[in-house]
Amino acid sequence: MKAKKIVIGAVSAAMLSLSVCSLAPVFAAGETVQISVGKAEVKAGETFSVDVSLSNVPSTGIQNCDFTVKYDSSLVSIDSVKAGALANTAAVKDDPSASMLPIFDSSIDKENGTVNLVWTTSLDDSSYWMNGDGIFCTITGTASKDAGSATVPFEIVPTSRDTLTGSNVTNDVISIGYFEGKNVVRYTVETSNGSVVIGEGGSGSGNTNMGDADEDGEVNINDAVFIMQSIANPDKYKLTEQGKLNADVVDNGGGVTNSDALAIQYVESKTITNAAFPITSAELDALGAE
Repeated sequence: MKAKKIVIGAVSAAMLSLSVCSLAPVFAAGETVQISVGKAEVKAGETFSVDVSLSNVPSTGIQNCDFTVKYDSSLVSIDSVKAGALANTAAVKDDPSASMLPIFDSSIDKENGTVNLVWTTSLDDSSYWMNGDGIFCTITGTASKDAGSATVPFEIVPTSRDTLTGSNVTNDVISIGYFEGKNVVRYTVETSNGSVVIGEGGSGSGNTNMGDADEDGEVNINDAVFIMQSIANPDKYKLTEQGKLNADVVDNGGGVTNSDALAIQYVESKTITNAAFPITSAELDALGAE
């Protein structure tokens, strides 16, 4: 297979792009990859780190990965991006093209508040691809000294660029997949955004106790009930800002839903402990299948 090497926007990386290829993509039926960004709490002026993870990676593996993490550059600055264990496959040393351009690459646009992320190998052998679940990269940054108390979303979005050079058609997909002969195979992608909470103990009243929606110091069925009440009748049952942070245990950063209440019920039934939080939707589904 001939790998197409393309420089995408500000990312000086070798990229076997499934989103700019002229071939019509084939979607892998039933194959969905989850991208998740972690959560951090930090005081204004201090540094933080959040992990970007991939889960539900199909057994075929990932030959190409291309997406962006967007943040508010007026509240935080990004200092560095480091490849995680998942991205450090044997392709890093065995792919001949890696000597010219890295297998994993990132580009920080501090003005627009984006981190563009790319991983690709020209090797056909899937043993060199990303396989299994794990940390794709770690983003390290600093909270602004003037930020005060704030929650900064870290949102997973498509990388902003032309779909084809000079086409003036903006890319609108997060590209994860591989080449199979002449076919471009692309996985369906689900995302779970993260956040950085800035301020003394975060934007709420104290340190986050994952699952403790009613802030009584314990994680039990009362928290699950309170979450469901707050969704069904928000005028009467109100989560505090700290309570929202505590309650957001599934797909952390995406807001409080009934899935959070269900996850807390698993704590009540001793299926898991709240030390396992936050978890992804896929992990929640797996608990229900047990």
